[in-house]
Amino acid sequence: MRSLTVDSLNPAVRNVQYAVRGELAIKAEEYRVLLKEKGQNSGLPFDRVISSNIGNPQQKGLDQPPITFNRQVAALMEWPQLSQLAPNAFPQDVIARAKELYDEIGSIGAYSHSQGVPFIRQNVAKFIQERDGHPSSPDNIFLTGGASAGVSLLISLLISEQHKSGVLIPIPQYPLYTATLAQFSGVPIPYHLDEAHEWSTSIDEIKAALKKAKEDGVDPKALVIINPGNPTGALLREETQREVVNLCAEHGLVLLADEVYQSNLHRAAEYPFTSFKKVVCDLGSPVPLVSFHSISKGVTGECGRRGGYFECHNIPDDVRAMMYKMVSVGLCPPLQGQICVDSLVRPPKEGDESYALWKEETTRIHKVLAQRTKLMGERLNNLPGVSCVDSPGALYLYPKITLSKKAIAAAQAAGKEPDAFYALALLDATGICVVPGSGFGQKEGEYHYRLTCLCPGVDEYVGKLEKFHREFSAKYQ
Repeated sequence: MRSLTVDSLNPAVRNVQYAVRGELAIKAEEYRVLLKEKGQNSGLPFDRVISSNIGNPQQKGLDQPPITFNRQVAALMEWPQLSQLAPNAFPQDVIARAKELYDEIGSIGAYSHSQGVPFIRQNVAKFIQERDGHPSSPDNIFLTGGASAGVSLLISLLISEQHKSGVLIPIPQYPLYTATLAQFSGVPIPYHLDEAHEWSTSIDEIKAALKKAKEDGVDPKALVIINPGNPTGALLREETQREVVNLCAEHGLVLLADEVYQSNLHRAAEYPFTSFKKVVCDLGSPVPLVSFHSISKGVTGECGRRGGYFECHNIPDDVRAMMYKMVSVGLCPPLQGQICVDSLVRPPKEGDESYALWKEETTRIHKVLAQRTKLMGERLNNLPGVSCVDSPGALYLYPKITLSKKAIAAAQAAGKEPDAFYALALLDATGICVVPGSGFGQKEGEYHYRLTCLCPGVDEYVGKLEKFHREFSAKYQ
């Protein structure tokens, strides 16, 4: 009888690495279980695990409250009779919205159109058109189970030749891209962002990466831009965006624009968000563009509902038909995720009964995130051997840490990357789980880690980071 072993599995699957949910997250969960079972008798030097490794706003311990309007609409779609059973519990605009959606969808227990509910796709197209001032068609909108599902679909389509088709990805990058490329046997083509200039995107760096890829026999198929950046929080200037579009046109690249943090702007007046759809249309460029958005980020934070969309622009009809064929294999995206996408692109308007509360909740979340990001950045920058770019967007900071030769030698002896060794020691000492920079990619001899700005009790939280860093530095000086 043939045995089932790891070695007998698809080698591409064995090559997949996803640092955000990797070794540190697994160990953090073990600590969480130990604390739950043993409490004060756990033997650990902390009383709780702080999950700073992932942008999961409503996770227990982070506790960002959901937006009331979104949840009320979701509740009535889940159980329409609630509006009769509790007639005074729901604002009239919520009841009207849920009825409108129910009339279009029916029960959310049924499959929808594989591309997503047509009515919701119409609303997404209206949102994009109002945001950018350029037309958008619901035929070009695909609703997805989170933006990650859309990214995976596009990369799977673009890898036409295993171990030869490549995709340009920013370094540092969100590990979804390298993991998905590994899954489909594509080649990651790294281009480094410029930390000295606020993690800016360098056209010369992209050109150099393209040149090297071609010399190595790799066929570049697409360019990924994450804007605002993950893990850096950087925003591209429009001038740079135009250069990116022109470069894609020159080299025949599909532009994949990951824009899931487009509403997470901490200093919007200084660092505004401009979509690549607007830039491409303003230029009248023929560049094929796929733009991604999600309900998991922004102030919505509904990660577990798995909702998002991507828009195709300048994509031929026969290619779009291939996309439809592949999404139809999965039947349809989750209906509750689709409904939340509708709430994302159609929030209450001024004058609606729900508007005042929606405005209060969203303003508070934006304000708290901006304050935490600023405070954390300032205090990290005051630590010896730490430098941190003041992130203008997204949900993270990505500090650079200087590690001594002694610390690096200890990491090597333990068989760990130096920043992973630091992050594991941080977890063991404080219960704070971060993601080492080696999981995102970084220049040789540099070390970073990513942490979220979602954690409440920021003074205590940063205080633990500061205390650990000083003790670690003293131990390995």
